[in-house]
Amino acid sequence: MQGLARFIYFKLLGWKMSGTFPSHLDKFVIIVVPHTSWWDFLLGLLVRKILNEEINYIGKKSLFDSPFGWFFRWTGGAPIDRSKSNDTVSAIVRIFESREKFRLALSPEGTRKKVEKWKTGFYHIAKQAKVPIVMVAFDYGKKEVKFSKPQIPTENQTADLEKYESFFMGVRGKDAKS
Repeated sequence: MQGLARFIYFKLLGWKMSGTFPSHLDKFVIIVVPHTSWWDFLLGLLVRKILNEEINYIGKKSLFDSPFGWFFRWTGGAPIDRSKSNDTVSAIVRIFESREKFRLALSPEGTRKKVEKWKTGFYHIAKQAKVPIVMVAFDYGKKEVKFSKPQIPTENQTADLEKYESFFMGVRGKDAKS
C-alpha cells in the first residue's frame, strides 16, 4: 500500500514533500493549514501512508458509531465529545496521557470557511500535554506538503502564534476561501 500511495502522490498527482516528519517523537500536535476542502483529509491519509507513520485526529463521537466507526478508528481517529458542557482541551490531554503514541493532526482554523483568527485549542492542548507542535502546510499552489521542525510552546502565546502563522505565509489551499 505504501508503494501505491507513493505512486499516486509523486507520479500521478505530481506532489512533493519538504522538511522532515519527526518520526523520533511519539507525541505531538500537528497543525495543518490551510483547511479549505474535504480533499485535505484524503491528502492527509495519502501522506500518512507514504510516511508509514501513525498520525491521529479527533472527530465528533457520533462519527465513531455504526456503520462507519471502524473506518474512522482504522484511519487514526479518536472520538471526542465536543459538546459545550465538556472541556475538550482536557479531554484531548487525557488521550495524550493514556496513549504511548499519539500525534494529533488538526486545523487551527476549525472549519473550511475563511476565518480571521485561528482557534487556539491546539496551543493549549500542546502546553497542557507538554508536547511540541509541528506545522504542516498543504500547499496546492506548489503541490507540496511542507513540515516544520517541532516547536515547543513558550510562555508568550502571541509571539508563538505569529511564528506559526508565518510558516504558512503564501501557502494556497485547494479552494479559495470566501
